[in-house]
Amino acid sequence: MPPRTLLYLLLSLSFSAIAHGQAPPVRDVDTATHLRSEIARIEQAKPSVADQGALLFLLAKQFVQLGDTAKALSLLKQCVALDEGFDPAGSQILRPLRSSPEFNALVEDIHRRHAAVQRARIAYTITETDLFPEGLAVDPARHLFYMGSSHRKKIVIIDDKGKVSDFVKPDLYNLLGLGGIKIDSVDHSVWAASDNDHDSELLHFDEQGKLLERFSPPGAPPHVLNDLVLRGSQDIYVTDTLAQHVYRFDRREHTFTPLVLHRTLFYPNGIALTPDERTLYIADLMGVIRLDLTSNMTTEVDPGPHNTLAGNDGLYWYKNSLLGIQYGTGSFRVMRWRLSFDGRRVASSEVLEYRSALLSDPTTGAVYDGKFYFMANTGMDNLQDDKIIDSKKLEPVRIAVIPLD
Repeated sequence: MPPRTLLYLLLSLSFSAIAHGQAPPVRDVDTATHLRSEIARIEQAKPSVADQGALLFLLAKQFVQLGDTAKALSLLKQCVALDEGFDPAGSQILRPLRSSPEFNALVEDIHRRHAAVQRARIAYTITETDLFPEGLAVDPARHLFYMGSSHRKKIVIIDDKGKVSDFVKPDLYNLLGLGGIKIDSVDHSVWAASDNDHDSELLHFDEQGKLLERFSPPGAPPHVLNDLVLRGSQDIYVTDTLAQHVYRFDRREHTFTPLVLHRTLFYPNGIALTPDERTLYIADLMGVIRLDLTSNMTTEVDPGPHNTLAGNDGLYWYKNSLLGIQYGTGSFRVMRWRLSFDGRRVASSEVLEYRSALLSDPTTGAVYDGKFYFMANTGMDNLQDDKIIDSKKLEPVRIAVIPLD
């Protein structure tokens, strides 16, 4: 089967489904074969994965899609026994298990041990209901937030009073859906990743919103350039979720070079850079990889016992901590992981938001003035193949904020 068709069936037809855990059980023979191939790939990676809970949780989702609910439930029990914070109640892939008394008892026990947390408040409300935003960035010097729309194919600006205006208007440059966004602090230009779940581009706009450059990643599709960080005036590091690569993009040579890491990637997503620009952190469904950019050595960030770094859509650095909007645990969580002095392991973790009324398909955020701002209700579960599933469910987008100090 063509790669996109295979991934379409395997991972629920769109990247928003990949990132948010929506996938029905598959019945197609080729897709089932591919799922078994993925299971073999996960099993092969087992010795190099620090977080066995993440591996068990991902395996459980693969077996549910194959229709083997007994095996999936057994794997979930092993995962939950590690008490790392996985909550299968929030995973649409695991929906076939909800009729099982054992599954429901498992969820009840998890919710008894891991209480809901609501610390965020609403900072801004964007009344345009069909944006389906994926990326959020901030220009602290200008006190502006930039938010990309995966559906309207545009970027909006939100000022510190909450006024919203178009930075890049829809249909102006025949753009794909907008994903991750970052602001160049030197010239206030804007870099963004874009995709349509098959093709993808890295985009560069000037400070007025004029498109300056656009670049496609190497190799045959499918590609989803997802999130990115800027390192000085030379390098951009960007995740490619479907190609399962992280690239270094040379801004002068206009070349993409895949990074060589110590283990296989499983749908990389969020990415963060330390302020000294010496260390890169890469999130995938198995955890977070630390890359020393001076030596090019990579290691797994050790989450420690009863903790997981699995599956972060947005990943951010703040005062020797990683902040994450975590979807890989089943139910969404907004997290802060304080790291050891050398940045190689989690010293302590803090749940900032979990199972609250605010959280509905959160994706990414931005750190600004000692606070973490994030899009709390992107509505991504109401968009498939760039078509709105139920217009009655559309609602204004809420940007929430949590103090960090």
